[in-house]
Amino acid sequence: MRCSTLILRQMEDKIIPQLTNCSCIKELKKIHAHILVSFLSQSNFLATRIINLCNFYRSIDYAFHVFKQVVDPNIFLYNAMIKAYTQNNHFLEAINLYKQMLRCSHSGDRFTYPFIIKCCGGEHIQLGNQIHIRVIKSGLDSNHVVQNSLIEIYTKVDDLKNAQKVFHSMTVRDAVSWNMLISGHARLGKLKEAMAIFVAMPNKTVVSWTVMISGYSMAGRYSDAVGVFRRMQIHDFEPDEVSIVSVIPACIQLGALELGKWIHAYADKHNLLIKPIICNALIELHCRCGSIDQALQLFDQMPRRDVISCSTMIWGLAMHGRSREAVQLFETMELEGRVRPNAVTFLGLFAACAHGGLLHEGLGYFRSMKEIYDIEPTVEHYGCIIDLLCRSGCINDAMEFIDDMPIPADAAIWGSLLSACRIHDNIEMAVKAMEQLLRLEPDDLGNYVLLSNIYASGKRWDDVSRIRRLMRNRRLKKDPGCSSIELNGAVHEFMAGDDSLLQSADMDDMLELLAMATTKIGTFSTLEDDEEIGSFDPHHFGDF
Repeated sequence: MRCSTLILRQMEDKIIPQLTNCSCIKELKKIHAHILVSFLSQSNFLATRIINLCNFYRSIDYAFHVFKQVVDPNIFLYNAMIKAYTQNNHFLEAINLYKQMLRCSHSGDRFTYPFIIKCCGGEHIQLGNQIHIRVIKSGLDSNHVVQNSLIEIYTKVDDLKNAQKVFHSMTVRDAVSWNMLISGHARLGKLKEAMAIFVAMPNKTVVSWTVMISGYSMAGRYSDAVGVFRRMQIHDFEPDEVSIVSVIPACIQLGALELGKWIHAYADKHNLLIKPIICNALIELHCRCGSIDQALQLFDQMPRRDVISCSTMIWGLAMHGRSREAVQLFETMELEGRVRPNAVTFLGLFAACAHGGLLHEGLGYFRSMKEIYDIEPTVEHYGCIIDLLCRSGCINDAMEFIDDMPIPADAAIWGSLLSACRIHDNIEMAVKAMEQLLRLEPDDLGNYVLLSNIYASGKRWDDVSRIRRLMRNRRLKKDPGCSSIELNGAVHEFMAGDDSLLQSADMDDMLELLAMATTKIGTFSTLEDDEEIGSFDPHHFGDF
């Protein structure tokens, strides 16, 4: 017996170098064929190595084919197959294999549980709880890798209570433990708790900072997101690809173009502009912040463009009134054929046609979206065409288009029609649109105001009074306006009616002076008598 074991090991040792030097799945299959003819198909050791390589080459079906050939798989072979299934998102297959392993009297070990736990989210969370109990009974609940896996699965299913229990039971907590707990709280919008954990974290990483930036940004707390990004640099943490992509949406919402330019320069310096995800985010930032030429320059310099790059650039050109350039970019995209347009691309294209008054072109592209690219229009696409028709003054055609739509029109579509009715004084059609808007958005003040203005333009004062009574009866109030400005590297936010700022009096004085100056210019329509305005010192009131 000992002799046969020794011979088996010698034969295995001869094949190991071949597996180590294997460079593709085709070569691996040849080596496997050699193993079969050498009567080594029952070698758990070789089968485990083959399955690990199959996992590397993403050939999971072949891996399971190899696994099935072994009559008596050991725990290492089970672990290799479970790992392959898990890393390729075949979670149900991994769970079934784990159950089979238990039936064959193999208990899981510290290599089994981290992978099988990852499979237990969603509908399999009950199995995750059972595995947690097994982990405790097997004494592996003190293994920090297993514990991190438990924290990960509990945070994924929003069970922060159990995640915290595991976290507090750990004797050794690494950065992964802290980051997952911070991420779980941040993802659920519990930013106060997330920040408390972040502050308590002894050895922060770039990932820790990024999680907080992303959490604030997703919660709409853009100033806080930018603030954390700045503090990250103060603490000598260099932003990576993920942190840059996380903070850019906050820059876009705040209009923080100067910070965006700094990020652009930083990405260029650290050779990050070769990554499409960075370029795409920066292109959107420049487009949204009014720097369309900078966006075009970056787009032209990209070594590799994807559909997101092209779609973002088309949309940016459309929003800046450069409709012909947007259409030309789409046509170039079609001609080159390297990037296939998607549903988002057509939204930008339709917006360009609407802003440029390109009615026939827009309708033609709408037909080609379905006929050539087999993209089914959504309510957003129909909304763009309605907007195109309305902007072109084709109110009746827009109404017919709505009637022929295979899906119900949403509030945005009826809102476009209502706005067009105001421009073209079509009160009858406006009333029809308003009836639908009242059904879809009964508490939207803007719709009532718009209809009231339409009635006023038609001198239907009784109807104006009726709409205003309806607004009062429903106690509709307008949300206060909010704006922001970037000054000396800091973003300042202002809310209408908020007098809590220390410089409110100074700002009121400045606004009064500006109003006076505007009135004077408007009255005399000349700059010759404005010497007093020209001598005004904007620094008199200090920095905001």
